[in-house]
Amino acid sequence: MIRFTAPVILPCDAQCSVLRDGVVDVDDSGRIAWIGTRAAAPESDAPVHAVAGALLPGLVNTHAHTPMAVLRGKGGDLPLLRWLHEVMWPAEGQLDGTDVGIAMTSGCIDLLRTGCTTSVEMYFFADEVIDAVTAVGSRVVLTPGIIAGPGWERLGSWEHLRDEISERIDRVGLRSGPGERIELGYGPHSAYTLPPQALASVAEHARERGALLHTHVAEAADEDIAQRAEHGSVPVLLERYGVLGGRVLAAHAVQLSDADIALLASRGAAVAHCPGSNAKLAAGIARVSALRRAGVRVGLGTDGPASGDDLDLWAEARLAGLLARVTSGDAAALTASEMLLMATRDGAAAIGRDDIGVLQAGRWADMVHVDLSDAVFVDPADDAQLLSNLVWAGGSRLVRDVWVAGEQVLAAGEPTQVDRAVATADMRAVATRLRH
Repeated sequence: MIRFTAPVILPCDAQCSVLRDGVVDVDDSGRIAWIGTRAAAPESDAPVHAVAGALLPGLVNTHAHTPMAVLRGKGGDLPLLRWLHEVMWPAEGQLDGTDVGIAMTSGCIDLLRTGCTTSVEMYFFADEVIDAVTAVGSRVVLTPGIIAGPGWERLGSWEHLRDEISERIDRVGLRSGPGERIELGYGPHSAYTLPPQALASVAEHARERGALLHTHVAEAADEDIAQRAEHGSVPVLLERYGVLGGRVLAAHAVQLSDADIALLASRGAAVAHCPGSNAKLAAGIARVSALRRAGVRVGLGTDGPASGDDLDLWAEARLAGLLARVTSGDAAALTASEMLLMATRDGAAAIGRDDIGVLQAGRWADMVHVDLSDAVFVDPADDAQLLSNLVWAGGSRLVRDVWVAGEQVLAAGEPTQVDRAVATADMRAVATRLRH
């Protein structure tokens, strides 16, 4: 057992409470045993780790392709389909498993340095992704990509990719690794890169195993014209082929009608909102306020660093708030508290996880220490102003330390398990090779 103390704790409960002079007890397994004020804390002779600022849960990135860190900056002025077909997919065709492991290692460090402890990843070369996450000490929900189309035959058929995931889950279980850092799911890329029968089959495999199905849905207006012409919309297509139901995470979900939103809500599907990537690729603005009003669980995602660039979920939260306000004309469309919860509690709920995203007894001790001495906090004694300053003015640059399952994986802004300089040099070597 270890006892953490902090002048401020933000548990990210439903009320977005602010605990003053708080305590978090973490047991030997890495789970939270108790949380509350020091005055109410049980007697304990456990060693004490005193944090000078605020403690909050690790952020949950609900949609990422983090190994694309090695492709950051390529095709940055192209719309989605040209960006994919002309730049990204040809470049990804040159990556092997070693490259992906190197890129994932560098990307995981980036995520930790922003306070993000969990990312939902859709990518290939699962062994190398898992090894990188394990080495850095972060947490992943890995939904290996399943795709069909010209150039992707090198990875095998969609049936082969599906079966690889199912075999892995059947062999090691949904969750594995120290502190259950690895969760497995399915990543059928999209309705426009897979035939409907593939989507239906993958969904069946996922439901049989209680696994997350993570897929791109209605990101840009010109990506799924044929599918919309035949079915009316992508959500309708997914419903007709039995994809909705179970744990379904729809990434982007920009091009949705009222009926589409109602359908997703009725089937319990969640949405990963990626405002930065959607804006950069001119894909549009997701209807976050309408989704939330309908009861759809909405988390935040950075998308891959080739389109989202900085892997900073705080920046995504701010942009989500700005866009929600300007599109609705409502200056309270997303409050600071709601934005913080979208990055933590709501993100965990969107992926069906009740063991992360909140500082609560029984959940994993995935925690972030942020500095409260920064001048952005004009009155840190005021709860509402503290939250506002943290989300709107502070963000990732205030992150100092990070723990995952009670283990410190970032100290004073540097990873504790791997050498950041080496990881960066390795990543740059891969990028240099791709350029020539």
